[in-house]
Amino acid sequence: MPLEINTLRRSAVYTADSSPFPPKGNGANERTPLIKPGGSDYEAQPNGSGPPEEETTVIAQELPFHRLAIIFATAWVGVFLGAVDSTIIATLSAPISSEFKSLSLLSWLATAYLIATAVCQPISGRMTDIFGRGPGLIFSNIFFAAGNLICGFATDVPQMILGRVIAGIGGGGLTSIATFLGSDLIPLRKRGVVQGILNLCFGSGAMLGGVIGGLLSDHTKQGWRLAFIIQAPPTILSAVGVYFFVRIPPKLSRKSSLARIDFLGGFLIVSFLVLLLLGLTTGGNNVPWTHPLPLTTIPLGVLAFFLFLWWESRVSQPIIPVKLLAERTVLTACLSNFFCTMAMLSALFYIPLYLQVRGYTATEAGFLIISSPVGGSCGSVGAGIMMKRTGKYTRLGVSSLLVMTSGVIIFTFHNENSHPWLTPVAFFLVGGGYGAMLTTTLLACIAAVEHSHQAVVTSATYLGRSVGSNLGITISSAVYQNVLTNKLWDKFGSYPDAAKEIARIRNDIMELKHLPDGWHEGVIESFMGAFHAVFLTLLGMVIAGLVCVSLMRHHTLHSTLDRGER
Repeated sequence: MPLEINTLRRSAVYTADSSPFPPKGNGANERTPLIKPGGSDYEAQPNGSGPPEEETTVIAQELPFHRLAIIFATAWVGVFLGAVDSTIIATLSAPISSEFKSLSLLSWLATAYLIATAVCQPISGRMTDIFGRGPGLIFSNIFFAAGNLICGFATDVPQMILGRVIAGIGGGGLTSIATFLGSDLIPLRKRGVVQGILNLCFGSGAMLGGVIGGLLSDHTKQGWRLAFIIQAPPTILSAVGVYFFVRIPPKLSRKSSLARIDFLGGFLIVSFLVLLLLGLTTGGNNVPWTHPLPLTTIPLGVLAFFLFLWWESRVSQPIIPVKLLAERTVLTACLSNFFCTMAMLSALFYIPLYLQVRGYTATEAGFLIISSPVGGSCGSVGAGIMMKRTGKYTRLGVSSLLVMTSGVIIFTFHNENSHPWLTPVAFFLVGGGYGAMLTTTLLACIAAVEHSHQAVVTSATYLGRSVGSNLGITISSAVYQNVLTNKLWDKFGSYPDAAKEIARIRNDIMELKHLPDGWHEGVIESFMGAFHAVFLTLLGMVIAGLVCVSLMRHHTLHSTLDRGER
């Protein structure tokens, strides 16, 4: 008889606030109706990860276009603002540090936000499975607004860093939960187009963040503070819109919400990311690599990661089910995200530096790399349209990485005499391939697992990106510094005051304007050699991503939310 009840549950339709289980008492039995009158937007199905009496996934019915437009517009406001906040600090770091008279604050403004965002994204999938996407988005909007207000009214350095951490927690949730919404409400066959538009919102925000920050800092009485304060009102309005329009119920269970939280798994994944990213972002920047901070945090972070994997393989309702990594498509897609994000972030960091060494201003360098988010938006939307038309993604994934690889190959031909337009062409290809890869691998992961796992497997892709972004810059930095130092010493080691001059050149590219006689040509050659080594490193990263994405298996991109055949 339990089998009969379970079968009925699969076809039962429930309202967002109704229970999928037969009511206890009041004469309920096997004949008690499970379908409530009046219709609903959701269908409850047992979670594939365990017995249906433990947790039930609620599947949405397809909504009309106008309702989807309102829901996504509400969520994408947060995506845009989160992207703005991630790059706005680039033009605000100097005036903020000057006001607080703290040069050490420069790196922490970006680091605090980055780590908080990276920590929030992997756990947001499971938490919103339990508490709902709407409450998760409201929480993220409130934290994002609160963090920016703290920054806007900060009176000392600790308050400023605290504000960036709180804003980062909110910003990470804004992007990841908006991604989950797309999977909840849009069939896989059409899902890529929606993800492409989301990436367009994110790319636009990231592209405009520095510009907005600079304009508000330079041309308003409040200066840099207004750049943070002005983000709070639209964020609060987004939270209000989410409250009224985003009504996707969480997974349903007889257990309490707290009983379903994997506290130890959450602690381990947070510990892993905080320790690893803290060590990677401070080592070689704030402190030497031989300092106790990176020497302690990085090994402890690795240990926390292996403990996380061990624990997640044993717990019944994990933050990220480790068994999903046994699926080849999931593993290779996450690794592709990891390697390609390593290359992408490294390129965004070192190409502007290369351009400034050649004599371009920071503004000119910014305009030359603006083709990257443009290419990313085009690639993401284009990949989504292709998947909607064909229902295929394996060849598309390989093609996207080939495009990205071609852009990196163009980087390897950059030298001190390269035409300036070579850079935007290369960046358009790199950004376009990367954007298409993100959309393609995301859908591949979601299609490879059961509907109940789509949020946590999305979180796994975000985890790969978070670790890859920091590790890529760390590896590239090590290559750059070592090659530059060796080449400078090879050319000028026998010159008077060589150690002093080489140290000045390595620490400040502005010293290129004040070089001793006879140094300029050799110094530029040394820099170009270091950049060439970095670009070859990026090529290796992208090729590793290409190998991974080529190993993905094809899974059906269903045209309905319940993944049926109709």
